Amino acid sequence: MDILKLIKEKPLVIFDGATGTQLELRGAPAGALSNLAAPDVVKAVQRAYLEAGADAIIANTFCMNRIYADTHKIGEDLAAVNRAGVKLGLEAAGGAAAVLGDIGPTGQMLKPLGEYTEEQFYETFLEQARVLADAGADGFIIETMMDMNEAVCALKACRENFKLPVIVSMTYATEKDGGRTQMGHRAADCAAAFEKAGADVAATNCGDLSPEQVATIVRSYRGASGLPVLAMPNAGKPRLSGDRTVYDMTPEQFAAGVKLCVEAGARMAGGCCGTTPDHIRALARLAAGL
Repeated sequence: MDILKLIKEKPLVIFDGATGTQLELRGAPAGALSNLAAPDVVKAVQRAYLEAGADAIIANTFCMNRIYADTHKIGEDLAAVNRAGVKLGLEAAGGAAAVLGDIGPTGQMLKPLGEYTEEQFYETFLEQARVLADAGADGFIIETMMDMNEAVCALKACRENFKLPVIVSMTYATEKDGGRTQMGHRAADCAAAFEKAGADVAATNCGDLSPEQVATIVRSYRGASGLPVLAMPNAGKPRLSGDRTVYDMTPEQFAAGVKLCVEAGARMAGGCCGTTPDHIRALARLAAGL
């Protein structure tokens, strides 16, 4: 399904919510390795989001790139994990929703702060993107990026080699100065850089901001570029309960915060950490009222 067509046709396109926590609740591993170990559980999570009203789902392929796998000693066949992630998403969607291949960060730093070159990042993102595209993904979402330069490497790898839509999503540590990442990159600069490099959508997900605060990021994006904006905040700010990270925001509170993002100019909305099918259902009700 064409995600760009959905953006043109719908006042608010609804994305899915958190995957890892939902997998754990069903007794499966939290990450992409569930694609091989528990495929039926992965599809059950995705179907729950689709039934809640999601127009687009994100394949369970986060961080399944070569650099991340090697540095975190993931021994699985990466191509098989990525192919299975897209396949499961397409089976769950059944043609009724867009399925985006998920490209997460490498977990490493570019020179001079780290050991890796932009060429090495580009090649590892290209390797993953090629598998996702060949498996039939409707587009790419590059998400949970803290370094604008790493995000641009991933964007170029997708844009320069494939004709599929590309969404680029940053995570922000503060709303000061219109939003800044942990690396110090300003939200406005990120949006401008993504537009220049050929992104189709500028997005934000996860991070340390509440849904209400994410509206600041949306405004920064809209002021710096002409790209449509996707907001995927967490279900509020996290707190520790023993050894568990807990998100307390109810679906109704979450939707009320996301409504501010929509009023700031977001055309798409979904959820990240702590969100559930009930949170996405609340967003679907919000969209129905627009």
